[in-house]
Amino acid sequence: MADFMGLSNDEEAARDKVAENLDYISKIIATINPDLYCDPKENGKLIKKVKKLVKEGKFWEAVNEADSIHMDPTEGRKIEEHRLVYDSSLEGLEPVYFWIIDFLADRTGEKVEKLIDNFVSSPGSGQFSELMGKATRMQEEAMKIMQTIGILIKSIINIIYDLKEFEIRLHHYKTAESKNKDEKEAGILALKQVWLDNVDIKKGVGSINALTRGDLNFVTLRDAFFVVNSLDKIDKLDLNDRVKRLLKPRLSEFLEWQKRSYSELKKRYGIEKTYLKSQLASLKLYTKWAQPYLRAAAQLEQRNLKGNSGLVNAFNTVILELVLLNKKKIKPKDQVYGREKKLPYNFANINFKRDYYSCVFLDFAFRSYPAQAARGGYNYSGRVEVNMRSYALNSEELKMLEAKLDESSFNESLKLASGMTEDTLEELKEDIEYFLKEDDEKTEEKKQSDDVNPFMALLGFYDKSGKRKENKTNKEKKKGAKIDIKPDNFYESVLRNMAQEQARDLCWDIFDKFKKSKGWPAHPGYGDFV
Repeated sequence: MADFMGLSNDEEAARDKVAENLDYISKIIATINPDLYCDPKENGKLIKKVKKLVKEGKFWEAVNEADSIHMDPTEGRKIEEHRLVYDSSLEGLEPVYFWIIDFLADRTGEKVEKLIDNFVSSPGSGQFSELMGKATRMQEEAMKIMQTIGILIKSIINIIYDLKEFEIRLHHYKTAESKNKDEKEAGILALKQVWLDNVDIKKGVGSINALTRGDLNFVTLRDAFFVVNSLDKIDKLDLNDRVKRLLKPRLSEFLEWQKRSYSELKKRYGIEKTYLKSQLASLKLYTKWAQPYLRAAAQLEQRNLKGNSGLVNAFNTVILELVLLNKKKIKPKDQVYGREKKLPYNFANINFKRDYYSCVFLDFAFRSYPAQAARGGYNYSGRVEVNMRSYALNSEELKMLEAKLDESSFNESLKLASGMTEDTLEELKEDIEYFLKEDDEKTEEKKQSDDVNPFMALLGFYDKSGKRKENKTNKEKKKGAKIDIKPDNFYESVLRNMAQEQARDLCWDIFDKFKKSKGWPAHPGYGDFV
């Protein structure tokens, strides 16, 4: 998998060492923008080391080396960080989760994205056997469909092979009708050889090849068959009558075979292409059926949380980890003409190439004691710890963060690579597109969504909109893995500072308002909390 994704074995090992929680996200952000979010301890040596590793394309090694900044007043409060702990053996933990995400959605008007969702049940809990049973059923159903998909893929490969053979044979027929003398002669000779090897050979000892090599001494019969192309020219050849009597029916049979076989081969070629389309449609259908099972099986897969003391084999416990992201775009015009008017008027006319977002990341760590509910399912009570941090990121940094999260191990289970190398898939893709393109040129122009090859979509050669992705070699992938994000200019730095301020305010509001909603002691004001 490492080679398929463009990662070396060392890079894959370095990636897998990173924990899947908010610290994991913070390290990636610190690696993407080390000048702003990497802890400048040891006189900046760490930042230089991280930059060097990133420049060499060793991103995940850089992530393991990075030490992200947490709440530190000496750093100008670049990020806000707060921690909430709620422990109750009588109340459910779901209201805590939904109160926070509803508060974020109401406050920012933006949806809350889920980045990480992990869980693991102790083997002694009742939930463990139930969840594992569900996961097993999903895996079994997925494997049944995947077996059918494998058969369809093999069928598609065989059809492509047959179509290539038909194309070669049809090419001989086309050249045999060519106006060019040399091409026509080459085409006829090729067809005669095919006829001898596939049709005439069935006559056994009466075939041309057998008569030529046998004891009957018709040594000139094969050469004469390749030389003459019409019946009226046979009598003009310098051959004895016995050879001519054998040659005439053989040549007549070949000429008739040439006419009939050409029309039949064209029909077979069209049928095979239609069958290829049918198999691709079936593959698309089975892929749609398999995806829900694969996704559900991956979501029910338990994560290996080594070293977590809250997970005891004999206890009835479950550990849940969630990482959420809420982001809000900073709109310069709203800040110029809005109620607060935080920006001067010249910012309204600036065409910013990158958008800036105030981002709040929330890490939920649940330790629960699941109890069977009366109407099915489970009630979760116990302890939840919520860690929240604020960041200001531009669109390029967010895109890089999303790409690196998709690249990481917790999303690998949904990739349908199936052990095939990218080069093999690329060759197969080109063949399928070649044969389907012939029919597309003869039919009316269709919509882009109808032109998407389902087999290519299955293997990730098209994006969600149906647009074909550009093929990249491993070298291009490694180059793309390097970070090339330009530093902020003066105007962009103003937007980033504003995004930082709004993210810090929101992070504090979640912390403060939740405590007040529970009637807990709260800090008197934002400025008093450091």
